[in-house]
Amino acid sequence: MIDSLRRYMPVLDWGSRYNRSAFSNDMIAAVIVTIMLIPQSLAYALLAGLPPEAGIYASIAPILLYTVFGSSRALAVGPVAVVSLLTASAIGQVAEQGTAGYAVAALTLAFLSGAFLVLLGLFRLGFIANFLSHPVIAGFITASGILIATSQLRHVLGIDGHGHTLPEMLWSLLENIGEINWPTLVIGVSASAFLFWARKGLKPLLRRLGLRPLLADILTKAGPVAAVVATTLAVWQFDLAASGVAIVGDVPQSLPPLTLPSFSPDLLGALLLPAILISIIGFVESVSVAQTLAAKKRQRIDPDQELIGLGAANLGAAFTGGFPVTGGFSRSVVNYDAGAETPAAGAFTALGLAIAAVALTPLVYFLPKATLAATIIVAVLSLVDLSILKRTWSYSRADFSAVAVTIALTLGLGVEVGVGAGVVLSLLLHLYKTSKPHVAEVGLVPGTQHFRNILRHEVETDPTLVTLRIDQSLFFVNARFLEDLIQNRVTEGCAIRNVVLMCSAVNEVDFSALESLEAVNARLTDMGVGLHLSEVKGPVMDRLNRSHFLDQMNGRVFLSQYDAWMALRQPDGPKGQATAAALG
Repeated sequence: MIDSLRRYMPVLDWGSRYNRSAFSNDMIAAVIVTIMLIPQSLAYALLAGLPPEAGIYASIAPILLYTVFGSSRALAVGPVAVVSLLTASAIGQVAEQGTAGYAVAALTLAFLSGAFLVLLGLFRLGFIANFLSHPVIAGFITASGILIATSQLRHVLGIDGHGHTLPEMLWSLLENIGEINWPTLVIGVSASAFLFWARKGLKPLLRRLGLRPLLADILTKAGPVAAVVATTLAVWQFDLAASGVAIVGDVPQSLPPLTLPSFSPDLLGALLLPAILISIIGFVESVSVAQTLAAKKRQRIDPDQELIGLGAANLGAAFTGGFPVTGGFSRSVVNYDAGAETPAAGAFTALGLAIAAVALTPLVYFLPKATLAATIIVAVLSLVDLSILKRTWSYSRADFSAVAVTIALTLGLGVEVGVGAGVVLSLLLHLYKTSKPHVAEVGLVPGTQHFRNILRHEVETDPTLVTLRIDQSLFFVNARFLEDLIQNRVTEGCAIRNVVLMCSAVNEVDFSALESLEAVNARLTDMGVGLHLSEVKGPVMDRLNRSHFLDQMNGRVFLSQYDAWMALRQPDGPKGQATAAALG
């Protein structure tokens, strides 16, 4: 019973070993992350089209629940840019921004996302995320970063803007460019410039001034807070709101309220697919960050438990006035670098945010939205990695095509089409690669019992014997490819008398592949050519023994390829030396 609870509630494991040293390190990390998270929470709520307090609410209960159920020691959960953009895109289709229905739709989206993640975790289906290839995810995140930054330019310029695609946004900005609010532009540009500089220039400056590394690091992470304080004071002091500068305004001074998502069948149906996409994207982002940070301390995370932890966090957001959340890359790295040892650092962060929700919200009344927009722009531009196009082009044209199409569709047709296309492209890319397995014709390396590709090495060959090394499992997608390959190699009137399939890399043969092998055997039998297998793995052999194929096969099964060579070669016949130069 206790072991079962420990499995589903990791807090019982690390909590039993918690000590004063861990408490001290977790508190320091929590202070730094809290300082960083306050402006980010407000900004990402703005990005999602929700009131600013929703960002703080989405950062309290979800963090506490992840502390209990999550397996990562360093992952910092809360609102993130990409998920916030996906949230705005999804609920913008079913409700108008600023209405009560919009907020309820956000709660419902978080509920569906959380329920889906928990179900995946309980059924241990974390492997589903593997169907999203890294190049496609990188392309989607890059395009999303461009869309997010572009969407925030209207707040920096102080003009109206709309649209869900890059062309729509740019056209809307051009249409309203003559209505720029200059005080807003000054605030937005100044805040952006300061934040860009603070990322790389503030810490070295503080170190040169003699500050200790830890204090310099804390002050650097507090850069967005400094921008918030300075611009808020400027708006208040010079009454810039009267000049058209958009401000945050009243923010409720309270802890997260108890809320209920909608269980309307129509709304649930409309949000189900977006919730699934948000869940998968959020999980992939979270688990990649969590695994990277865990590896640095030789720790491990459980992907299936991460599903439960993130699912619980989203369910918490649904019932406390929030919106979908996941593990944030930048916050998690800051949390790790600040010395967080356990998920308790997240609980302390939630406590700090709760204090801010009760005591500090009146102070952000005059906070200009341009500053929040600048915070978002600076944060998301670090996600933009156009070099992925160059790297995939030089490495794999198929991966490049997937990345390029994902970026183009996301920018041109919106994030929902982009992420949907990413999923489909990942699957198609996998099927394309597996439909054409690498099959090498091999020969004997002189003086050894090893066999290598005749196009890459100087090897011995026999004109009457062909050995094909299959470097992938055989199943319905690629079975016909192998069948055609053998047919093209063994033509009428050639000297070949035996074909050996070297199966050292074959882990499975499904029924479609079995039927193809049967067809190959029948065709070779009619041509007077023997079909043989070598180095067949035990599980594959067990399955073949349950069929009639081995009884019908006109050749033998050899334990090793060298045994096949010694038994089937023509000792007195002509020998060949195949080289890359001769055959390439």
